[in-house]
Amino acid sequence: MEKDQLKYAQQHLANERTFLAWIRTVIAIVGVGFLATSLHFTIGVHRDARIDLISIVLGMFACALGLVITVLATFGYLQKKRQINEGTFLPSSAHVILIAVFMVILLSMIILYFVFIKV
Repeated sequence: MEKDQLKYAQQHLANERTFLAWIRTVIAIVGVGFLATSLHFTIGVHRDARIDLISIVLGMFACALGLVITVLATFGYLQKKRQINEGTFLPSSAHVILIAVFMVILLSMIILYFVFIKV
């Protein structure tokens, strides 16, 4: 088994870099959600229950999205590690599509926040 791991060392290292890139993405997403929520409540914009709710949901959704991406990235890393060792490769389209859908929802919530804050 060690020979196989040495044979595919470059692929394993690329797999680890991809995992770390996902983790950096999670940090950015959660940071944006936290920043949006905390700024909303600290800069003293016109208070409206509807905007407050959107801001809170936006922050919570960003954290939940970060959690989902972390879990998917971990499973993806472990799956790719196994596939590298077995010499097989199956692209993970479902994970990418799921994360893209969640990102569209998050961006829609940000747009919704800015639409209501202008009112």
